[in-house]
Amino acid sequence: MVDSEFLSRRLDRGAAPLVVGDLIALMALMTVGVIQHRGVDGLAADPAYMLLVWPPFLIGWLLVAPLVGAYSPGAVEAAKSSIPLAVRSWIPAAAVGFLLRVYAFGDTAALPFVVVMFVLGTVVLAGWRAVYFKVRG
Repeated sequence: MVDSEFLSRRLDRGAAPLVVGDLIALMALMTVGVIQHRGVDGLAADPAYMLLVWPPFLIGWLLVAPLVGAYSPGAVEAAKSSIPLAVRSWIPAAAVGFLLRVYAFGDTAALPFVVVMFVLGTVVLAGWRAVYFKVRG
């Protein structure tokens, strides 16, 4: 059974924009990666391919990020707390994503891909959150 006090420290209703933005940022990152490897024509010919690319990492993110605190009250307050929480969430979330990709989705996870996803996922999540807090003021 999940401790409701634990969840109340990890989830803040004000984090809804962060949830949506994080998911869009990760989906955009993966879509750009697919376009880099398959081209726009390849993606246009088989847009359903993204339904195999996105889920492992989005599931990993949605499982891990709330537990680490990416949507906690502190994450909603300022970029200074929000960005490190996103980065700390991404590393284990991506690891879960790689495991799901290989073992549940039957795909591969070559070392260069792993490194690129860890690094670019970190940059994309940190970057979008920095912009969010700058615009939000």
